[in-house]
Amino acid sequence: MVAAATFLAGFGVAELTGVRAIGGLVLIGGGAWCARTALQIAGPVAAVALVAIALALFVVSHPLGHAIGAWPAVAVSAGLVAGVAALLVGRRQDVLDGQPGAPS
Repeated sequence: MVAAATFLAGFGVAELTGVRAIGGLVLIGGGAWCARTALQIAGPVAAVALVAIALALFVVSHPLGHAIGAWPAVAVSAGLVAGVAALLVGRRQDVLDGQPGAPS
């Protein structure tokens, strides 16, 4: 959820303020939180994969925005990053739930 919300919030802040850099800071902050959480839950490979895919989706959202509009492109990217996060991190969290000493 946080990964998707980060995409939406970052773009929303950039749109509301008119300052893309502030939206970028929101995106970096949310991305760092997601990467740290993914690292704790699923390990370094999943965390790096999630960050790489999120960066790729961020890049792809720009040309996609020209084709379908800015907000729809951000929504598609947010949905995709949420799905990837669920696959890479959510499945691992399901395995860890209930195990003693598992990260929370």
